[in-house]
Amino acid sequence: MQVSNLLANKNQDVATISQERTVADALLLLKERSIGALVVTGPTPPLVGIFSERDAVRALATSGAEALETTVAELMSTDVQTCDETTTVTELMGLMTERRIRHLPVVHEGQLVGMISIGDVVKARFDELEHDKKDLLDYVSAR
Repeated sequence: MQVSNLLANKNQDVATISQERTVADALLLLKERSIGALVVTGPTPPLVGIFSERDAVRALATSGAEALETTVAELMSTDVQTCDETTTVTELMGLMTERRIRHLPVVHEGQLVGMISIGDVVKARFDELEHDKKDLLDYVSAR
C-alpha cells in the first residue's frame, strides 16, 4: 500500500501556518482542527518547517507562558522529512520509527499535497491485517 492510497481515504486539506505567526496562534489552530502538527509555510515552497505539539510542550516547559508570544519560526522543526505519493506504508513505518516523528508532509512536484500521521499508518496497517485475516479464514473454511 502506498501513500496515495492513504490520501484517498482522508481529507487532503493540510493545515498550514505562516512562520511569522505566534505559538499561541499555532496552538489555537491545532486545537480547532484536532490535529498534532502544522506545516509551516514561508518564502520557499512547499514548506519551511513543521510545528508540532511536541515543539510547543518543550517551549512551554523551558520558557513558560512567554513561549506563547514567540513566533512559530523560532520553535518549528526545520529538518523536515517528507514523502511522496509512491512511498509505501512499510517505508513510512521505517521513517517514522527511525526519525521518531509522527507526521510526514506529502510533496508532489514541489507542491504540498497532504499530510500523513502515525495514526494513518497504524489504521492502514490494521486494515491490511484484518483483510489478510479474513482471506485466511475464508481459505481455511473452504477446505
